Amino acid sequence: MDNWQWNNLLLGIDEIFSGIVAAIEKVFFFDIGGMPLIILWILGGGIFCTLRMGFINIRGFKHAIDVARGKYDRPESNNEGEVTPFQALATALSGTIGLGNIAGVAIAIQMGGPGAVFWMSVASILGMSSKFVECTLGMKYRNIKPDGTVAGGPMYYLSEGLSKRGLPQVGKNLALFFAIFTVGASFGGGNMFQANQSFAALSAVIPPVANYNWLFGLTVVFLVGLVIVGGISRIGVVTSRLVPVMVVIYLIGCCWVLALRYSEVPAAFMTTIDRAFSPVAVEGGAIGVLVQGIRRSAFSNGAGLGSAAIAHSAAKTKEPVREGIVAVLEPFIDTVVICNLTALVIIITGTYGEGISSDLSGSQMTAAAFESVIDWFPPLLAIVIFLFGFSTMITWSYYGQQCWAYLFGAESILTYKAIFLLFIFIGSVVNLGSVVDFSDIMLLAMSIPNLLGCVLLSEEVAADLKNYWHSLKIPECDRS
Repeated sequence: MDNWQWNNLLLGIDEIFSGIVAAIEKVFFFDIGGMPLIILWILGGGIFCTLRMGFINIRGFKHAIDVARGKYDRPESNNEGEVTPFQALATALSGTIGLGNIAGVAIAIQMGGPGAVFWMSVASILGMSSKFVECTLGMKYRNIKPDGTVAGGPMYYLSEGLSKRGLPQVGKNLALFFAIFTVGASFGGGNMFQANQSFAALSAVIPPVANYNWLFGLTVVFLVGLVIVGGISRIGVVTSRLVPVMVVIYLIGCCWVLALRYSEVPAAFMTTIDRAFSPVAVEGGAIGVLVQGIRRSAFSNGAGLGSAAIAHSAAKTKEPVREGIVAVLEPFIDTVVICNLTALVIIITGTYGEGISSDLSGSQMTAAAFESVIDWFPPLLAIVIFLFGFSTMITWSYYGQQCWAYLFGAESILTYKAIFLLFIFIGSVVNLGSVVDFSDIMLLAMSIPNLLGCVLLSEEVAADLKNYWHSLKIPECDRS
């Protein structure tokens, strides 16, 4: 096959994929007065969980830190599960701390202006409560198999939890839809977007590789394949080592830029707040800014989507509420900290808005922002971006694998892994716009069955939380 035929093949793949995405988008993104109902659903779910759980996002924050750092670990206990609570946290974070924090923030600012970042933060704070509910339920209704492996997540608490409440058919249908949407999301936001933006960052640093997206795709397919064959245990080990290193390197870079331009930080911060309520030259006005903020927040931290419950279900603990409280940290670290630092770097350096090429992808825009202050940082950033994308892909392969097994049985998992690896290649060669739209559709669709289940099961979670707070006041030796 010569270069002309190869290029036509890649163009054909891109056009077919774009057409499919456009058709699906018409089904999911209907709106009322310019506000997509799916956005209202996610925002409303976060508000409900926050109020119903007594502001667990605030009350449980310190306790979540204590649990994550191992204060309540008991090495001698025989807790069922496959990974430690910290590894579960790292795995879930690796599924959310990814290119949504780098490329996603840039896309939010590009499409909604700086004000979109403010709404990302608001949505993430509310989403901390959604994460608590879904991860508590994930632990409570997980299934421990005879070989010690764990099957858990919204599929199980939707089907089993709602069956206990006299809604077996409703629960079964919601679980089915969730599993289907999650498999789609694993191919989109958890896969293609990561491969797409990883390659964009690499080609920005090394321009000659721009024509070798296919080679990049094949290389990533090979590397991801090496990890995902080992299941959640290997994924947990890899992510628990990669995520802290990636986050530290990236935060150092952000803080370096902000330290050098410290006098501009207050003004940049106020810009995000001002533009949140008074958008300038943004399509859709204030509603457009709000929509972009919540869409990118959901993409970035996954609150309300239910994906993190799959990772936390594998944790070695007998306390569902405790594992749910650990999950509270994820949207905070992901969006309130990392996304806001990315946004401040972009705003301070002025690498957005008029005069900035619209051809720049999200990761390229962020790289340009860093380069304007630290000229040697983009190559290191490209490595970080690749590792962010890599860790997200291996985590989402596990999410999709669990849902695929729920739908088709564990014996067909190899088929899923093969399709997952194929989508990595597709993500490397298609255009960003189609990838972002497909990723958003699948990810946001997950929230429909998941949040409905969380609302219907919220009463028992609230009761479990009340009992848990009470148990903390009782000396451990006196507990039954």
